[in-house]
Amino acid sequence: MTRVYRPERTRQVIYIALLCAQGVIIGLLERMIPFPFAFAPGAKLGLANLITIVSLFTMSVPDSFLLMVLRLVLTTLLGGTLSTFLYSGAGALLSWCGMLLIKQLGPKRVSMIGISTAGGILHNVGQLTVASWIAQSWTVMLYLPVLSFMGILAGLAVGVAANFLFEHVDTLQRLRFDRGRRKKKET
Repeated sequence: MTRVYRPERTRQVIYIALLCAQGVIIGLLERMIPFPFAFAPGAKLGLANLITIVSLFTMSVPDSFLLMVLRLVLTTLLGGTLSTFLYSGAGALLSWCGMLLIKQLGPKRVSMIGISTAGGILHNVGQLTVASWIAQSWTVMLYLPVLSFMGILAGLAVGVAANFLFEHVDTLQRLRFDRGRRKKKET
């Protein structure tokens, strides 16, 4: 059986690998930063979600999902536990699905910052749902208002950073434009 060389797919795989490596490094570095808000234990900025936003705007849905899963697994293997995998996995999956759905509304209805903010809130909802399941009590959800506020702030920060990157990094502008052009050809 001969393999057909597809340079376009090779480029996509390399792009996924690069973004995955960046996300893992950002995630590991973020774990080293002490969070200054004692009233929200466990809260963090979620800077690695910047990679998820970039993937949603520059990749196909299956490739973006693959990137999210790879980043989650590698970050867990390099410094996590089973419980961090469960919490992060639930948060990442719900956040990714929510951002993908909200993105479908189009840029005239919701901005990249809005998508990121929704992702920040949904990530916390996913984590608290797992915590409720593990604790076998819905009282854990009483922590949602505090985490939602933190999720809004983190989502705003990540969304502003993503917006800045898309405006100032030529490669991302081109990838976003190419992705949009490919979608129009498919329809």
